Amino acid sequence: MPEKIISTEFSDEMQQSFINYSMSVITSRAVPDIRDGLKPVQRRVLYAMNELGLNSDKPHRKSARIVGETMGKYHPHGDSSIYDALVVLSQDFKKGMALVDGHGNFGSIEGDGAAAMRYTEARLKKFTQDVYLKDLDKDVIDFVPNFDENEKEPEVLPVRIPNFLVNGSEGIAVGMTTSTPAHNLAEVIDAMLYYIEHPDCATGALLEVLHGPDFPTGGIVVNRADLPEIYETGRGKIRIRGKAEFIPAKKRGEKDRIVITEIPYTMIGAAIGKFLNDTAELVEKKVFPEITDISNQSGKDGINIVIELKPGSDGEKILNGLYKKTKLEDTFGVNMLCIVDGKPEVIGLKRILEESLKFQLEVNRRKYTNLLRKEEAKKEIQEGLIRAVDVIDLIIEIIRGSKKLQTAKDCLVYGTTEGITFKSEASRQAASELRFTENQAQAILDLRLSKLIGLEILALKKEHQDTLSKIRSYRKILSSRSEMERVIREELTEIKNAYAYPRRTVIMDAEAPVFEEKQEQEIPVALSMNRFGYLKMYDLAVYEKNKDAIGEESKNLIFCLSSSRICLFTDKGNFHQFRMKDVPLCRMKDKGVPLDNISNYDSAHETILMMAAMEELKEKNLLFVTARAMIKFVEASEFDTVKKTVAATKLLEGDRLVSVKELTGTDCVLVSRNRMLLRFKNQEISLYKKTSVGVRGMRLADDDEVEAVYDFDPKVKYLVKVGAKRVNLSEVKLKKRDGKPEPVK
Repeated sequence: MPEKIISTEFSDEMQQSFINYSMSVITSRAVPDIRDGLKPVQRRVLYAMNELGLNSDKPHRKSARIVGETMGKYHPHGDSSIYDALVVLSQDFKKGMALVDGHGNFGSIEGDGAAAMRYTEARLKKFTQDVYLKDLDKDVIDFVPNFDENEKEPEVLPVRIPNFLVNGSEGIAVGMTTSTPAHNLAEVIDAMLYYIEHPDCATGALLEVLHGPDFPTGGIVVNRADLPEIYETGRGKIRIRGKAEFIPAKKRGEKDRIVITEIPYTMIGAAIGKFLNDTAELVEKKVFPEITDISNQSGKDGINIVIELKPGSDGEKILNGLYKKTKLEDTFGVNMLCIVDGKPEVIGLKRILEESLKFQLEVNRRKYTNLLRKEEAKKEIQEGLIRAVDVIDLIIEIIRGSKKLQTAKDCLVYGTTEGITFKSEASRQAASELRFTENQAQAILDLRLSKLIGLEILALKKEHQDTLSKIRSYRKILSSRSEMERVIREELTEIKNAYAYPRRTVIMDAEAPVFEEKQEQEIPVALSMNRFGYLKMYDLAVYEKNKDAIGEESKNLIFCLSSSRICLFTDKGNFHQFRMKDVPLCRMKDKGVPLDNISNYDSAHETILMMAAMEELKEKNLLFVTARAMIKFVEASEFDTVKKTVAATKLLEGDRLVSVKELTGTDCVLVSRNRMLLRFKNQEISLYKKTSVGVRGMRLADDDEVEAVYDFDPKVKYLVKVGAKRVNLSEVKLKKRDGKPEPVK
C-alpha cells in the first residue's frame, strides 16, 4: 500500500497538535458557553431528554436509556461521564436550580455516589422545560451536525435567564479552570432587569440588587467588602463559613453543644467526613480538650453535626477555633471563565449580563420573526377563504366544470377559463377576474363544505382579526429594541414569580476568626512544596526516614522552625509571606495544603522566584534583576513586616522580575535570551530601597531580555548551559556594569 511521508519539525507538530487538543477541551468539554451557561455534555443530556419526551408530566425513564440516547446521537464519549453530568444536574445541593428530576439514589451531600444508571430514573423538571427548552421549535437557535453528521443538535439552548450565574460552573480545562458560584434566581433576574433599564450602570449598583453568591448549601460569606472587586474582574476569593450555633445546656443532664446546620459549599462530599476526622484529631492533640463527642446526625432534613462540650466551656472560642483550624471556614476561588464568541474569556458581572441580554435579544428576534412569518402565511389563507365565501357559488361552478384539479387551480390563480364548462358567459367573465394566490387557491380547493356554516364563517373572521392583531404586535416588537426589552422583562418577571426561592447564603463582613492556642514548642522542621503547590511540614525524624521520597516530590525544600515565617518573591514584583503554623504537620501519605489557600499568592498568575525562611534572610542583602536588566540590592530586613503581601520592588511598565537571590560569590553574570553575556563585579551593584526601580545592569537589544543570573567565584570553574553550549563563566571577559554584552562563543 503506497504511503506518503510528510517531513515536518517535530516541535512544531507537537505544538500545533497540543493547541488543537487544548482548544477542543476548552470549548467542547470543560468550559460553559456564556449564552446558556452549559457545558456541551450538559446541553446534550437535556436535549436528548427533550427529544425522548421526558417532560415533567410524563413517567420517569431509566437513566441508562437517557445516557444511551445522548452517547449514541450527540456525545461520543464514555457513558460514565454522561451519567455523572446527569447526576449533577439532579443534585440540588450542587446546583442553584436542579434541572433534572431524579428518581432513585442520585447520591448525597455527604459524598455517597449515585446508584448505577440501570437502577435510577429521571425526567426533566418543569423549570427546565419552561426556561431552558421552550421555543426550540421556533428556529430561535442554530442547529449543527452531530459528531457523525447523521443528526442535528442545538449549538446552544434558548435559555431565558443568565444560567451562568444561577447554576455557576466548575471545570478544569487545559491550562485554565472555570469556577463560578451559584446565585439566587430572583436576584439574578432582578440584576438583569436593572441592567436592561440602566445599561451604563456600575458593578456596585448591580450588587445592590444581586448581593453576592447564593450557595446551595447555604453558609455565610464573610468578606462582603471584597465582592465589588471580584464581580468587577471575574476573579477573587470568597471566604465562606458554615452556619453553627452554640447551645448551652438548659437543664440538668444536658450538655453544652455546638450544632452545625449549614456547611461551606467546598465541604460537599468527602470533606464532611474529613472535617469530623480533623476535629477528632485536634481533640487528640489537646487543641480542643473541651470537646467530648462529635456526631453527624445529618439526614433527609439537612445537615446536623453536633459537637458536645464539657460543662462551662467557652463555646464561642471553640467555634472560632473550628473556623480557623478546619474547613468549617474555607475559601472558594472565583474565576468566571466562559466561552464568549467562541473564545475562552474571564468576565465580570456586568459583562455577563451584557452577553446574556445580547443572546436574549437575538433569540427573541428570531422567535418573533418566525412567528410573524407564520401569522402572515395564516393571514394570507384566511383572507383567501373569506373572499372565497363571498363567491362560493362561482368557485363551485369552476370546480364542477373542470375535468382536472390543476385546471380549477389555474382558474383561481390566473383567471384561466379554457377547459372549464360554465353555466353562463357572465360566470366565465367573473371567473377570469379571480386572482387568488397559490396558497389561497390550494386552501380553497382543500376546503370542506362544513366550513360554510354560518358560525364557522364567523369564527374564521374572528380568527382573522386575532391574526391581524398578532401581526401588529409582532411587527411592533421587531421594530423597536425597547419593545423587545419589554417582552424580555415580562418573561423574566414571569419566571421570577413562578420559580423564585428565598436566599440561602448570608452575606456579611466578619473579622478573621481569632483563636489563641497554648504556645506550642518550637521545633526544627522541613517544609516541602510539590509541583502542584501543596505544602507539607515534616518533623525532622519523619523527614530523615523518608528523605529520598520527599526529595523526589519536592519542588522547594526548606529547613526552618515550626514558628517561622516563609517569604515568597514572585515575578510580578510581589512579596508574600505565611506562617509555618498554618501548614499541617504531615505524614507521608497526607495531601498537605495549597499555598494559595494560606497566602495571597496566586498560582494562576504568578511564578515563585525565591522561597526562604525570614530568619535566614534578615541580615542579608538580596539581588533583584528584571527582564529589562534593571538591577539592585535590597536589604532583606525591609520585608520584615506583618503584612501578608507587599510590593517587593517597583517595576517599569511591561517589565517583570526574573531573579531574586542572595549573592555568595564575587562576580555576577547576566545572560540574555539572545545568548548575550555580561560579567561584572558584585560590588558595582548599588543598594536601594524596595520602592525603587534600580539601575541598568547591561544594555539589551530591543527584542532581547535577561533570562538568567549567575554569581560565582572566578577562581573556580563554573559551567552553565547557554542555549546549546556549555560556558565556563570564569572565562567570560570581565567588564563594567551597564557595559555592552558579548555573544556566547
